[in-house]
Amino acid sequence: MTPPPMIKFYDLQKITSLHGDEYKAAAHRVIDSGWFLQGKETQAFESAYARYIGTKHCIAVANGLDALRLIMRGYKEMGILHDGDEVIVPANTYIATIIAISDNNLVPVLVEPTWQHLEIDIDSIESAITSRTKAIMLVHLYGRSAYDERLEDICQRHDLLLFEDCAQSHGAYATQERRLGAVSHAAAHSFYPGKNLGAMGDAGAVTTDDAALADTIRALANYGSQRKYVFRYKGINSRMSEMDAALLSVQLKYIDQDNDKRRRLAAYYYDNISNPLITLPQRIPDAYNVYHQFPVFCEHRDELQAHMREHGVETLIHYPIPPHKQECYKEWNSRSYPITERIHAQELSIPMSPVVTDDEARTIVNALNSFTVHCAQFTVHS
Repeated sequence: MTPPPMIKFYDLQKITSLHGDEYKAAAHRVIDSGWFLQGKETQAFESAYARYIGTKHCIAVANGLDALRLIMRGYKEMGILHDGDEVIVPANTYIATIIAISDNNLVPVLVEPTWQHLEIDIDSIESAITSRTKAIMLVHLYGRSAYDERLEDICQRHDLLLFEDCAQSHGAYATQERRLGAVSHAAAHSFYPGKNLGAMGDAGAVTTDDAALADTIRALANYGSQRKYVFRYKGINSRMSEMDAALLSVQLKYIDQDNDKRRRLAAYYYDNISNPLITLPQRIPDAYNVYHQFPVFCEHRDELQAHMREHGVETLIHYPIPPHKQECYKEWNSRSYPITERIHAQELSIPMSPVVTDDEARTIVNALNSFTVHCAQFTVHS
């Protein structure tokens, strides 16, 4: 008997086909224009995305890591950040967030998340602040908002900058009125193809209300040049292609409805996954979560992943090794961040996208609910 086809973790081909004709029209428009960098398509996307997020400025760059790096580099060029300054950052994050800090000769100060929300523990931030602390970097991991209005008071009292890593949170709200990406001094966005808002390759952006920062980042990303062949800074080459800008402009029109499809799938998961061996993240209001990933947690994660594969469901781990245990930060390897380590030891991401069908969702839930652990002394049944 032929096994059923594997349910892909993220079917990019199906997702792209949702708006395929518009993508093709946009691509032909760029090809016919004969202009492939720093043109009208990039300008149009920057304007549209700034309006969508709710900021005065959007600067398109080559990728999300560059967006993070350029925010802090910009504030260094403006004389606001300096080598050796500390930046508070969640211990539970993708390593790019931390690389961007250390690349700027700044010092990452890791703060644990909460197990319930998976995001940085706001109550632990102040105890990590020292005389060298100059900024807090929020990361809205898995598409969940990490923002808390208490942060504004903390930043004001300690004279701190607030940054956001919005690589996984396109379209989520921080408050009833403001989206993520508009509640900080500056926010970095990634448009990697697997994101809720994804390009055809690497692409990114910075959103901010700070005009001086926007001007500085725009120059830094263009070799340090504010006008052609005149270089104020020792910059880098970090520019979005016209093709990616045109395609992102198409997708931006549909981001809210695509996020709503993700929310409906997440609601089905929350209402129907009922295995005592599997823990779900605490549910938060839909406005504050765009479900870039849907993580589940299991003490027998590797066995669960194998079980899902046997039942025709592809899953991924986000992420198997926490940043402080990576070889590139070997000076941190002896540190203990138990909540972060628990998350990374138990996390398994199940399929989450606008193209997961009802039948596929039922298959995924049934596979999760049928998982059991067989040991020599006992059997636990879901």
